[in-house]
Amino acid sequence: MLSEKLREVLSHEGVVTIITTGDTLAVTNTWNSYLTVDDDTIYLPAAGMHSIQEALKTDNSLLLTVGSKDVAGTQGPGAGFHITGRGTFLEEGPEFDAKKAQFPWLTRVLQVDVIKAEQKI
Repeated sequence: MLSEKLREVLSHEGVVTIITTGDTLAVTNTWNSYLTVDDDTIYLPAAGMHSIQEALKTDNSLLLTVGSKDVAGTQGPGAGFHITGRGTFLEEGPEFDAKKAQFPWLTRVLQVDVIKAEQKI
């Protein structure tokens, strides 16, 4: 599901926007370099993201936008994707421990189970 082009985008620095898509709108940002991808699951360190966590209690649907100007896109320089998924916050377990070792400041890990990834540019 996560194409080679998307993986290439994630290997370059860029902004990731995380948007809840249920009844409660919440938006936050992080960096491509903070993400870990394992098959069709993305893990993000969370220190804040309290509005995202609250919104996910009633609907765990998320939209992530990712991009990098360093990767060729559909019309020239710059590639970007919309990633649709389901989010869950982890406070323990192997994924939490691995991210905590990378980012000692995190309090939780946002796990995104990818449903669809679509290149936009």
